[in-house]
Amino acid sequence: MRLLLVEDNHRLAELLAEGLGRAGWSVDIVETLDDASAACRAFRFDAVLLDRGLPDGEGLDLLAAIRAARPPPAVLVLTARGGVQDRVEGLNRGADDYIIKPVAMEELVARINAAVRRTGAMRPTSLTCGRLTYDPLSRAMTVGDQPFDPTRRERVVLEALLNAAPRAVAKETLEERLESFDREIGRNALEVYIHRLRKRLAERDAGAVIETVRGLGYRLAAEGTAQRQG
Repeated sequence: MRLLLVEDNHRLAELLAEGLGRAGWSVDIVETLDDASAACRAFRFDAVLLDRGLPDGEGLDLLAAIRAARPPPAVLVLTARGGVQDRVEGLNRGADDYIIKPVAMEELVARINAAVRRTGAMRPTSLTCGRLTYDPLSRAMTVGDQPFDPTRRERVVLEALLNAAPRAVAKETLEERLESFDREIGRNALEVYIHRLRKRLAERDAGAVIETVRGLGYRLAAEGTAQRQG
């Protein structure tokens, strides 16, 4: 699951990203309204965690643009502005939740997950490729009726491929996802995880393969439709 964190306090953003990463979220960090708007146009997010006081304006002004995405992500405001009128304004303008800083990480994760569940009716209930099935809300993966449990880093890659399938995902995009999850990945980490995932999928007879799209990156395809693998 992918989250956009809009926060200009560098230290706080790093702490939030670290805690959310441990909870299984892949976090992209931006500091301004302009960068957040560009990110929402370029990528699909499951949730947005939005500060109000940003260098180039009021965070709530971004809500309309975020809601224009299809499907729209869950949007949670995380701010120090905790007055009644502040909270009312945020909710009336379209936020799914309004959270006052500071907040315990356990509570923040629970409220993000709850917001995503509430907006789940607007998302596909499951994604399938071959015999591999993925539930975006619970993040459960199965092959047939058996659980499929890749490692945490492999899961980051496979979730990105599943969400994009049958389209290809650029190598740079996958590397960015890994870096947002774990900034200490090795130089050839993506290739290692792709190799391991291919082996796992083959061993489980998942009916899905990861093919190389030369000059671009990788895509997940059902067996019989994949064109090239390398």
